[in-house]
Formats: sequence, structure tokens, C-alpha cells
Amino acid sequence: MQHNIFATMRSFKIMDGCKGSQVYSLHHPSAGGGSTGIGEKLLQQLHDHIKTQTFRTKSGHHFQSSNQTHSEVVSEGSLLPYGLPMTDLLEPKIEPILKPVDFVETLAGLYNKMDNCLETDRCEVYLEHCSFFRGSSDAKLFRRSLRSARQHAMDVHTKVVLASWLRYERREDELVGSSSMDCCGRNIECPKATLVANGYDPQLVYDRCCCCRDRGEEEEEEKEDFMKLVDDQECSTSEEDEADGDMSFCIGDDEIRCGRFNMASLSRPFKTMLYGEFIESRREKINFSKNGVSVEAMRAAEVFSRTKSLTSIEPNVVLELLSLANRFCCEEMKCACDTHLASLVCDLEDASLLVEYGLVETAYLLVAACLQVFLRELPGSMQCSSFVKLFCSPEGRDRLAMAGHASFVLYYFLSQVAMEEEMRSNTTVMLLERLVECAKDGWEKQLAFHQLGVVMFERKEYKDAQHWFESAVDAGHVYSLVGVARAKYRRGHMFSAYKLMNSLINNYKPVGWMYQERSLYCHGKEKMMDLISATELDPTLSFPYKYRAVSLLEESRIGPAIAEINKIIGFKVSSDCLELRAWFLIAMEDYEGALRDVRAILTLDPNYMMFYGNMHGNHLVELLSPVVQQCNQADCWMQLYDRWSSVDDIGSLAVVHQMLENDPGKSLLRFRQSLLLLRLNCQKAAMRSLRLARNYSTSDHERLVYEGWILYDTGHREEALAKAEESISIQRSFEAYFLKAYVLADSSLDSESSKYVIHLLEEALRCPSDGLRKGQALNNLGSVYVDCDKLDLAADCYMNALNIKHTRAHQGLARVYHLKNHRKVAYDEMTKLIEKAWNNASAYEKRSEYCDRDMAKSDLSMATQLDPLRTYPYRYRAAVLMDDHKEAEAITELSRAIEFKPDLQLLHLRAAFYDSMSDYASTVRDCEAALCLDPNHAETLELCKKARERINDQK
Repeated sequence: MQHNIFATMRSFKIMDGCKGSQVYSLHHPSAGGGSTGIGEKLLQQLHDHIKTQTFRTKSGHHFQSSNQTHSEVVSEGSLLPYGLPMTDLLEPKIEPILKPVDFVETLAGLYNKMDNCLETDRCEVYLEHCSFFRGSSDAKLFRRSLRSARQHAMDVHTKVVLASWLRYERREDELVGSSSMDCCGRNIECPKATLVANGYDPQLVYDRCCCCRDRGEEEEEEKEDFMKLVDDQECSTSEEDEADGDMSFCIGDDEIRCGRFNMASLSRPFKTMLYGEFIESRREKINFSKNGVSVEAMRAAEVFSRTKSLTSIEPNVVLELLSLANRFCCEEMKCACDTHLASLVCDLEDASLLVEYGLVETAYLLVAACLQVFLRELPGSMQCSSFVKLFCSPEGRDRLAMAGHASFVLYYFLSQVAMEEEMRSNTTVMLLERLVECAKDGWEKQLAFHQLGVVMFERKEYKDAQHWFESAVDAGHVYSLVGVARAKYRRGHMFSAYKLMNSLINNYKPVGWMYQERSLYCHGKEKMMDLISATELDPTLSFPYKYRAVSLLEESRIGPAIAEINKIIGFKVSSDCLELRAWFLIAMEDYEGALRDVRAILTLDPNYMMFYGNMHGNHLVELLSPVVQQCNQADCWMQLYDRWSSVDDIGSLAVVHQMLENDPGKSLLRFRQSLLLLRLNCQKAAMRSLRLARNYSTSDHERLVYEGWILYDTGHREEALAKAEESISIQRSFEAYFLKAYVLADSSLDSESSKYVIHLLEEALRCPSDGLRKGQALNNLGSVYVDCDKLDLAADCYMNALNIKHTRAHQGLARVYHLKNHRKVAYDEMTKLIEKAWNNASAYEKRSEYCDRDMAKSDLSMATQLDPLRTYPYRYRAAVLMDDHKEAEAITELSRAIEFKPDLQLLHLRAAFYDSMSDYASTVRDCEAALCLDPNHAETLELCKKARERINDQK
């Protein structure tokens, strides 16, 4: 790796280093006194020094020498062994998703397709929805589409795959003590319900499954089944006593007495043999020794011919019976064997053993049951050799196809898991190759080709990558041109890559990622102009901020560099941007800030590798910790209160990470961590923290609460309520009551429901908890009181919350003042929140409601600057423009946000604006796009209906 000038300045203040006349190399003797690392003695001395002194300002000779000592330690500890970041090494990732040029048109098309498709095609259309929502910042859209696809699945194979995928999205494999075959309580994910072949009723998937019936009912049914079995056995014994057997099959020295009619009823071949013109039809004893059938299997066939049951037959005999049924075309017996064996598959060992039998005998349900175990054990089952052999090879796919179990949806699921686990692995490549083989024309081929191109690009196989990207483009995926250009660039064709991106911008309506990509193939002012255009069109793209920040660093302007990267961290937290800021802060010798960011990174991704993937984040924490003042657990709690109250979510994450180092089994801290991550919209990391909280729970009632939150966050509202109620039945606790209240409040509340939620929150507040959570409960209680028009009670709640440093309560209190017609007081209350909160975009937005139009515009402008993802400012400004009869400007204002955030409210408002302008075609398009995001949005449904009627009237 090449190092720029900053790589050699680790032991200097950065600006002072730039003024120096001589540059020392990393291992120059004069730079480190011959030492190559921090010795244990030096570390101990430094630790003792930190215990006795606090870090102070760098003024005065004494403090300068102290800082110089720290600087020397940092140099020897190699905090920056790989230098500083360089613009030449920055490059945005090619996203492995379907990325349309016009997302609104695509959404409208998806809604139309769903509106007009046959019932039998709904599952496939919802799966297409999944492919476009996969890259959405709102994970709920993807999960909702996946649930809808499962709801409309018509065959066992698709049910098995989609139910397993839904389970995988919750990562239940990480829950200690859980089994892959555990059921969540509904048919939609129940492993038994997915294997039921007959019947199609989309509404039944949300019913409670047979696994959740009362134990009393199960015992009664078991008793009935037992009595029925006894009766059947008595009946069969009686039949034998009456000498119904009128023929025998002889195998070796054994004779199996059978009823000719019963055996003939098993299949046409048996009927032909026993009643046709063959010699066996006239014999009482038929020699069956040379047919490869065992005595036990033949006896089992005889029993089945009479009872149509396999209950008392051993599994190994049923396997042989399955083979016999296949050879003699006994469809009913084969189906019974298939169903019976499928019910026996419980774990990976069973699946690995039985899947081969199922494939050889083309036993559809047995293979489905084995497949289900493989899928529900993901990603762990990918380490199984039989998995690789079966799913990854072309021969394995052909065998699955023969049994009815090779499909696009199967390989779509498997390839997504493989890409998450290790994108560059051979397993990932092979699964994507199978995905290509299963793909049909249209979006399936676009996705398969594009993802294979992405993986080949990551593996640095650029020629193959270019081929697959070009195939995706030919299939209609315009975004894959990005991959074509990138592969050409890596193969030395920079001008060709530039021309390709330039033509893309000229041929399509430009969007942010187009300018971002073109910037990679130009230099100087042209490059910076493209990056500015990219940010203007899509401020959520992180690469332009990163590039500008590193460019500023290379110009020795480290303060502006940090300010630039802070812009995106303020509204979109990601590991790579935090890493860049930590890198800058180390260069500035702000080790406390750097350690904060590294801890936050490790919370988002515990395995994150820093400095271009060369150093594990945990190792950097070890290097930074000695040069930062250490805190005990009590000090950490105080810091957490302060940072929580100042709405410093990243700082709070860092404190929690430090506390978990001292007490890794503290489930309460894991839960706090998940709440912070949800506030930062880091849903995947939040779910991981929730799962860890559940795993570290020391009591059943606590574990149930965390399981409830997991279910709620993945869209299982009723199941979450059940967990909360079960927890309360074991022990009253703040978190159980809070969970129940929160879930119930997540719907339109009538007066009775509001009273009940108030009761639950009051019960929660009576239970022991810390101030952080009680502040949240008081805040929520105040909101419910406001909705019930009990403003004085609401104000009391907000004041009590503020007394325990729940700073967000300023917003609720301001709302109360506003409803009491005290707008000035409300404005002042929001000003207090702005002054206290680090992340205050929402505070500016809310304060705008309590001032005149000009001040409101100023506050909303600041809100947009701090967080472009907030939609209210765009809607407000557009509404003002419409009031001023500036329709075109109003549409432009909304369109600016819709380009990078196709939000339901934005789309609905723009549709309403188009409707007022009599542009009914655009109205319908925006309504359909909004309904793709929420098919049940009543106002949009009504607006769309009226616009369609007007279009028909015009015709």
C-alpha cells in the first residue's frame, strides 16, 4: 500500500507535522528510539498515570509534555500503521439488488401487476416485490412482501422455502435453546403446516396452527387415536381369523398370507398380476424371492392393503415399502409412505440421511421435509457436505428438479444467505449459477445475472463479472451498466467506462447514483461537480461525503474533513463512515472521540475490520483504551444518562459497549443497545442485540419480554402480545407491561383502548426500573393523555420525565402548550430541546409548528440540512407553494425528496397535487406507487378510484 505524507506524521500534531522540514519514515530510529512496540512496563506506567490525572487542555509547558508522552506512546503503539485514508482507494460498492432507474414507475407497475394477476400468480408477484424492497431502508416492506408471498404459496415446496425464509429473517438460529423446528404459533411459519399438500386458502395462514392447541385437546385426540388403533387391530385380527387370506407371497422360506383383492387394489401392476392373464393369477402361492423385497416389507404391504395405515411399522421398513410402492406403481401406498417418513424428519442428521432416499424414490413430501430442515438450520447447514453436494452442483439441482424441488425461489433464498455469509466463496458462486439456471425471463434473470456479476467483481474476476453484468443489461436491468463500467475500468478501459456512464446520464432521467458512478472515471473539478450533483439528487449516498472528506484531509484540512463526514453520520449511521471519522480523529489525537466511534462500529458489526480490512476493531480498542481516561461501571451509568438525555445516540452506544466489556452477560444492557440502534435505524444490528438480550436472560419472564420484542419488530403483533401476557403471569415487571402497552398503542385507539393502555403504563411505572426507561414510559403516557384530551395530566407526565433527564419530553410538553394556545411557550420549549440535543433535526422540524411562516421556513430548512430523510419539511414547503399557486414548484419540491425516498405520504400528497391540476394519469401513477407501499391506505385508494373514473370519463 502506498502512503501519502500523512502516513508519516502519526507522532505529531497534524498541522505541526505539515510545517516540519523533515519527514520521518515509519521505522526511522530517531522516530521511535529503536523501540518497535509498547512494552508492558510503559503500558503500566501510562495506566497509573491515567488513574491519577485527568486529561486537560493542551496549554502550558507541563501539559504539553504530557501530551507529547501520549503522542510517543501512540506512535509506538502504531494507531495508524496503515497510514491515513486516500481518495485513490475509495470506491462505492456495487449494490447486489434490483435498482430501477425510476422507482415510482416500478412501484406503480408492481401494484398494477398485483391488481390484475390471477390468484395462482400472486405468490410470484409478491416475490418480485421482495426483490425490489430488498434494498429499501425500511426492512418492514421486504418482510411484508415475503409474508404475502408465503400467504399465497400454493404448493408444499414454495411454502417450505418461504416459511423458512421468514424464520431466517428473525435469525432464530441465534436463539439459545431453540430448535430449527420450533413453531411461532401460526400456520404461516409452522413446519408441520407447510407440509400439508391439499387445500389453498390464503386466510388460513394467519390462523393458529395445530402445534398450539391445548395439551388437553392433544391428549384427548391421542386417546381417540389409540382406541381407533386398537379397534383396527382387533378388526384386522378378526379378519385374519376368518381366513380372508386367499393367497400367499413366498420369499425364501417365509410365506406372507394376503387377500388377493386387497393386494390387487394397491396398483394396476398388482391387479394385472393377480387377476390378469399371467400364470400368477391362477396360483395360490406366488414366489416373490427374486424381486428384491424383504419379508418385512411384504408383510407391511399386506397390512397396508387391509388397514391403509403405517402406524405400527418401523421407519426402516417404511423406507423399503416406499421403494416397493415405486416399483409396482402403488400411488396410494407411496403417498402414505411419503407422508409418514416426512413426519419423522426432525433434525439435520435425519435430513442428511433421508434426503437421499427421497430423491432416489422421488418422494415429494419426504424431500420437502428434509429440505425444510436444511433451510431452517441456515446458515449453519451450509457447512454440511451433503448440503454443498445437493444444492450447489448441477447434478444436485437436476436431482432436486426430478423430485419437484428445484425452483427460483429456493435458490434465491439460498444465494441471499450465502452472500450475507461470504460473498466471495465458491458456495456463493455455485448457488448463483443454479439461480441463473432456474431464472425465467424478466426480473428473475435480471437479478440472477446482476448478483453473479457482483460476486465475480468482488472476487476480482473482472472478465466474468463484465459478462454477467452485460447479460443483466440485456435482460433489462439498467443499473447493471454500473458493473459493466466498473469491470471495464478494472481491465484498463477507463475512457470506455466514462463514455458508458456519460451515455447513461444522457439517455435516462439522471439520478444520484449515475453522477456518483461517472465521478469515478474523471478528475479534478469535473469529478467534484459530479459528486455535488450526486449529493443534490440523492443526499443518502455516502460515497460523495467520504470522497470529499478524504480530499480535504489530503489538503491538510482535517477539521472541514470531519465536518463533511459528520453531515451524513448525522442522519445515516454506517460503519464505514464512522470508521472514516475515527481515522480522522486519531490523526487529530482526539483519542476519546476515536474510541467512541470504534465502539459504535463494533456495536453495528462486531467483526468489523478497520483500515482497509487490515485490523480488527477490537484490537484498535485495545490500542486506544490506554490513552483514554478509564471509567468504572458507575461512571459509565452516569455517562449513559448524560448522553441519553442529550440525545447523543452514538455516544450512548459507545458507553453501553464499554459497559458490556465489563459485564457481557447483562441482558438489560443488550436491550438498551437495541433501543439505541433502532433509533439510529440500524434494524439488523438492533435485532442481533435483542437476540443476545434474550440469550443472556436469567429468568423466564425476562426472556419472554425480549422474545416479544423480536416478534413485534418482525411483524408478529399478536404473538408479541401473548409473550407479554405470559411474562406478566409469571412476574409483574416494567418491561412486560411496557411491551404490552406499546404493542396495543400501535393501532388506532378508541377511548376504551386508550384507558387500557394508560392502565398498563401506570402499572409499568409502579414496577422497579431505571430512569432511562421510566422517562420513556412517562413520555408515552403523556402522549396517550394528549390523545385523550387530558392535557394537565399529560403536562405532569412530561414534567416528571424531564425531572429524570428524559430530554425528548420537551417535545411533548411543547405540544401541550400549543394545544392550550400558548404558542410562544411551546416555541421556547422546543428551543430548549434544540439546545440540549446533539441530534436535533426533529426538534427544528417540530419547532416550526409554533412560529410564523418565515421562521418556520428557516427551521425546516435547517431540519432538511441536518436530516434530508425527514419528509415533513418537503411536504410543508410544497403545501406553501401550492397555496401561493406555484404548482410546478410544489411538484418539484416533492419530487426532489421522492427521488431518493419514495415515501407514502410524499407520494399521496403529490398525487393530490396532480389531481388538483387535472393531471389524472400522474395522479393514478403516484397513487399506485403509494399503494404498493401500503395497499390498505384508505385515502390513497379513494383518490386513485376517483382519478381512474375521471380518466374513463375523458375517454
